Amino acid sequence: MGPQLVDYLLYEKEDDGILWIKFNRPEKMNALYGTAETMGTVAKVGEYMRAADDDPDVRVIVLTGVGRGFCSGADLKTRPTEDEIGPNVEGARNLQDGVDRMRQHFYHGFTKLHRDISIIRKPTIAMINGAAVGSGMDMALHCDIRIGCEKTRFIGYQQAGQIMENGGCYYLPKMVGLGRALEFAYTGSLPAERAYEWGMLNHLVSSEELEATTRELCGRIIAQPPMVQWTSKRIMRAALDSTLETTMVLTSNVGGVLQSSDDAKEARRAFVEKRKPTFRGT
Repeated sequence: MGPQLVDYLLYEKEDDGILWIKFNRPEKMNALYGTAETMGTVAKVGEYMRAADDDPDVRVIVLTGVGRGFCSGADLKTRPTEDEIGPNVEGARNLQDGVDRMRQHFYHGFTKLHRDISIIRKPTIAMINGAAVGSGMDMALHCDIRIGCEKTRFIGYQQAGQIMENGGCYYLPKMVGLGRALEFAYTGSLPAERAYEWGMLNHLVSSEELEATTRELCGRIIAQPPMVQWTSKRIMRAALDSTLETTMVLTSNVGGVLQSSDDAKEARRAFVEKRKPTFRGT
């Protein structure tokens, strides 16, 4: 069963195994619709990705934007009403008014919604066709791979008087080092070339080559056994906060399971028979 579709976030599934999720408010540079509401953009990105994760025909998920922008973050000019977009995703928590309410709102709503992207088992790619601002930047950093062009920009929340959230504050120091992460936190803007030099972008190509490069990478991903990708992703993400010993245990345990999988048997047969393998994720 697919997700409940909305017009401000496109869900485009292709026969070759690629699922495109596209921010679709080009007249607003793809600013978010709402914040942490059940029908808000961030919640819908998570819903779309979970649907793709459960779809056996989808092998890789690409997050991008329609038009000139990737995602310009929160829409500071217009906010939908609760009737239009639903209640906050933290649900009927009956949070008390007071100084802690905003922290609770972000932790149980907006922040956890961003984390939904990172726990998707299938490969995720952010094809950053323009500015990735605030929440847009966080969502891009939660993806596994980032591909940019000369129009790519990373812009933090500083202009709105806010700190980066879990995507920036968690992943950025690990990607680029503490000094560079703090430089970004202090200044709030990073052009494409510097982001590539720092390691935030896996690939930097011209805007004319952006989609073709993304599709070529998707093709190389799809050509490999999916279970190897899913387990590698789980282990590597866990290893960010773990030890060598724990990582060795995880890889040893998974290795035996993969060895007897249908995909591993198919890979070995295809190699011997000198043909292209057909993988089923089993």
